[in-house]
Amino acid sequence: MFLTITTTGTPERPATDLGYLLHKHPDKAQAFSTSYGTAHVLYPEAEAQRCTAALLLEVDAVALVRRGKGKGRGGAPDAALAQYVNDRPYAASSLLAVALSSVFSSAMKGVCNARPELPGQARPLRVEVPALPARGGPDLVRKLFEPLGWTVTAAPVPLDTQFPDWGDSRYVSLVLESDALTLAEALRHLYVLLPVLDDAKHYWVAPDEVDKLLRVGEGWLPAHPEQRLITSRYLSRRWSLTRQATERLELVRLAETDDSEVEEIDNAVEAETETEEKPTPLAVQRREAIVTALRQAGAARVLDLGCGQGQLVQTLLKDPAFTEIVGVDVSMRALTIASRRLKLDRMGERQASRVQLFQGSLAYTDARLKGYDAAVLSEVIEHLDLPRLPALEYAVFGSARPRTVLVTTPNVEYNVRWESLPAGHVRHGDHRFEWTRAEFRAWAEAVAERHGYGVGFVAVGPDDPEVGPPTQMAVFTMTSPKEAKAA
Repeated sequence: MFLTITTTGTPERPATDLGYLLHKHPDKAQAFSTSYGTAHVLYPEAEAQRCTAALLLEVDAVALVRRGKGKGRGGAPDAALAQYVNDRPYAASSLLAVALSSVFSSAMKGVCNARPELPGQARPLRVEVPALPARGGPDLVRKLFEPLGWTVTAAPVPLDTQFPDWGDSRYVSLVLESDALTLAEALRHLYVLLPVLDDAKHYWVAPDEVDKLLRVGEGWLPAHPEQRLITSRYLSRRWSLTRQATERLELVRLAETDDSEVEEIDNAVEAETETEEKPTPLAVQRREAIVTALRQAGAARVLDLGCGQGQLVQTLLKDPAFTEIVGVDVSMRALTIASRRLKLDRMGERQASRVQLFQGSLAYTDARLKGYDAAVLSEVIEHLDLPRLPALEYAVFGSARPRTVLVTTPNVEYNVRWESLPAGHVRHGDHRFEWTRAEFRAWAEAVAERHGYGVGFVAVGPDDPEVGPPTQMAVFTMTSPKEAKAA
């Protein structure tokens, strides 16, 4: 497969500066080994007025199949094509994207030690990809590249020039032109969008691909009109990863709009403060409030119901006062991430005896939840449809009946303080509702009365005199056995 990058220049800014930016000398032809073949970099032309760098990737079809363990991973997306005879050596794909990031890694990061002023300069660029799989056709190619400042020419490649009646293939010959982009921006666009158009990756998409996408997409992906399609295809349509990436991109967009930090907007993202001057993220404040309430209740055996990716479980494990910690979630994928976060497979025997994770739905009673000192539902209830709340209520307060129950949920009245949050919108795309302080208090008091608990309320985060705190917490404490029985 083949890709060229061309720029033009003047005597003051010669086109051969491209060699500095790519960290590849125009007078040399260089070869680089990759996992699936050899990448060659050469310069068909290198003059002050015009310079072209070419990347030629020779794919080893046998290595591709062997690394795919014989299952065709990385082979052609079409099942009709055999493992060893396919379009991978010829058509731009994730193989070419990975080669770009490997061979031109410094250029993609915008680093040039020899000429540090060059990476930040926009320059005339022309990128040509002779054979690009485009699932969605030329129209989709334009929708992806034009919003980024490219002039796009996507000419369909006919199936066979000898038989025009057969029509066009799913491949296009792509030419991108721009005078307003830096080389680093161009490479990052190609790195993401080449595999997106191909809609097939040669490697397993792991959770760390979300971080990679956000890192390479910084500055352009959050505001892209086709962001959802790009995210879904780049992550191989893995729903959980796509959702995670979409949520984080939306937070980035809101933060950029408000000229603020992402942590100030998201009430569920954990992050460590870099300096003492920065405010403590709300997610951290919420966990601190929960731990304080659990200590005050004298709880030793704790349930984290709806534990998600295990942030609270991880916090509780650091305190030896909590002798048994159980994380429960309906999502096996979330539990897998939690297990990885906690390093359960490498945890010492004594520490491992204090923690366990298991799958369970809070809409059903579960005998495994009985007998604990405390249960925590942190940012959980707002993810349920309102008609399902009575089932959760009975499963926790009526069946499991821990001595103490902590429930945190967003205070919708505080949303007006998020200037970048559109009016009438909830803080998270999956929130089915967000309650006012009065609505939450009414629900909590009714639950307490029905099941023999007393309830108090704690503000989490800055308590605004007009709209209250960003997060509200109810602390349920079981009353005396006689009162509980009567209830």
